[in-house]
Amino acid sequence: MLAGKLGFLDKLSGDKVFVGYDLCRRYAQISYCFAGGGQPETISTVAGGENYNIPLALCKRRGVNQWFYGKEACRYAQEGDGTLVENLLELARDKERVSIEGEEFEPVALLALFIKRSLSLLSGICPQERIGGIMFTCDGMDRETLEIIDRAVSGLGLKTQNIFCQGHVESIYYYNISQQPQLWNHQVLVCDYQEDRIRIYLMERNLKTSPVVVLIGEDMYPFRAVLSIPVQEDQRQEVFQGMDREFLELMQRVCEGRLISSVYLLGDGFRGEWLNDSLVFLCRNRRVFQGNNLFSKGACYSLTEKNNPSEAGKSHVFLGSDKLKANIGMRVLRRGADSYFALLDAGTSWFEARRELDFLLESGCGFTVLITPLNGREVRTVEIRLEGIPERPEGTTRLRLAADMPDVCSVRLCIEDMGFGEIFPASGMQWTETLEV
Repeated sequence: MLAGKLGFLDKLSGDKVFVGYDLCRRYAQISYCFAGGGQPETISTVAGGENYNIPLALCKRRGVNQWFYGKEACRYAQEGDGTLVENLLELARDKERVSIEGEEFEPVALLALFIKRSLSLLSGICPQERIGGIMFTCDGMDRETLEIIDRAVSGLGLKTQNIFCQGHVESIYYYNISQQPQLWNHQVLVCDYQEDRIRIYLMERNLKTSPVVVLIGEDMYPFRAVLSIPVQEDQRQEVFQGMDREFLELMQRVCEGRLISSVYLLGDGFRGEWLNDSLVFLCRNRRVFQGNNLFSKGACYSLTEKNNPSEAGKSHVFLGSDKLKANIGMRVLRRGADSYFALLDAGTSWFEARRELDFLLESGCGFTVLITPLNGREVRTVEIRLEGIPERPEGTTRLRLAADMPDVCSVRLCIEDMGFGEIFPASGMQWTETLEV
């Protein structure tokens, strides 16, 4: 049951645990926090260490139906005792079946096995029935990825139905609004160095709107591949100097003309001792943090907000590139008075935006939809006309309305005439309207 299908109808008690699960291309991470409060912690694969990355891999032992995951899978494969399957999320996205020893395996089933095995790391933290919710986060979240994760977790027998998904960009948002205000009162810069590129995110707020709209821009820059850094010390120093110089130039361009409160350097690429002049530059009038578990922690903070919204969460709304940027509602009559009924809320991911309801058509052959942009533009009123609807006395036509979004710029309304019980049978007539937002 993924995001948009089920919300936290009741506040969870403090003994429940929220889990943030980061699914990257090559690895996964698991963070957790308690519903009652406190900072998220990230599970290390080595006791007492900070080895957060769990290789996103499985290994089937040769000749037997025995599977290993993560670092153990890589070790068995290196020893030649099994077949390694990596990049499980990408395989599921590509719908590429995996052939091992003459047998084919469904990639989503393999991803489900990995998730099940990796979640067992939580057994030392809490029993499964204490898990109050899981937020999966990954780069490039879309409807297809949402369905893959839905299929993967549906058969795991999890004790919670509060399973959600969000992209890395949204995890950045929730992480930041959960920090001290002085760390994000201006712009926030996040640099994620993985493999052969640095992905840069820039978070900023529009203080002229209410609620305050938060936007996060995203760019990607090619950079030296982490695996190509020489092992020899004399060669490493020369390469490090070049990397430092190139990163400094990049940061100078990105920061020019901007007021940045804090900078986060994420990913294994920043772990080498090559940040010298570039780090000196970034530390001028800015707080700089280095690590690689921001996304999984941001996923935990997101669940905390869903369960018990903070003041920052109430006063801000995140409008990423995949978000609905307007409130969609209807003018309705309640107890004899005109009122507003919300259909879809701004800030909802377009691929998760769904709402279904029944209502009575008070009079005429249509109803009114209001589109309220959060960018300050004027409210739009759209009249939905139901051509050919049977004529009936006022208040005796029940309509079923299903709203969703085929893409980030459109809202689709599907309306069906349900009649009025045995007095006025349903006509079976249907109408579809698509609104630009």
